[in-house]
Amino acid sequence: MLKTKDEQKKLYQELLLPELGALFRTALRMTRNREDAEDLVQETITKAFAAIERFEKGTNFRAWIFKILTNTFINNYYRVRERDKLPSLDEMEEETSFQPAFEGISPEQALLNTLTKEDIQNAIDNIPIEFKSVVVLTLVEGFSYKETADILDIPIGTVMSRLYRGRKILQNILWEYSSQKNSIEKGTNEEWTAKKQ
Repeated sequence: MLKTKDEQKKLYQELLLPELGALFRTALRMTRNREDAEDLVQETITKAFAAIERFEKGTNFRAWIFKILTNTFINNYYRVRERDKLPSLDEMEEETSFQPAFEGISPEQALLNTLTKEDIQNAIDNIPIEFKSVVVLTLVEGFSYKETADILDIPIGTVMSRLYRGRKILQNILWEYSSQKNSIEKGTNEEWTAKKQ
């Protein structure tokens, strides 16, 4: 516990600066909007500074501030959902089977060969929020299951379950993107062949 506000402010700045980029990237993935991401980060920083006296020096600051970011986003998301009557998780989730047939290469490699960084970012953006937060924290930001569980205040088993389901949803979305690209490319190639003949 730090005694003076100046000591608290100095520690806060030292710990916060290295995390700003990751906080903004995560906020941008959650909100899908630059202005909303900036607002979310600003609100997170303000809340964290107001609570800095509760931060225990020597503990995981990164997990602590990401927990504040995630909780702030979730609270705002549910407030907006209630106001705008956004669909619930059950209404958003679509279960589809993923069983493509490829020759010579793995399905994962075939899929990755057709996708761009923007496709992957858009796919992450389209994952329902309950799964997106786990996917972003574990796969993108590199938090362990335990750290993600602590940040989201959920059991590790729930993290693993949501990550599994989030990956499946992500896989389905990416498969759709890849299928659309392949059908567009196939149509372009057929048009080119027809013109050539």
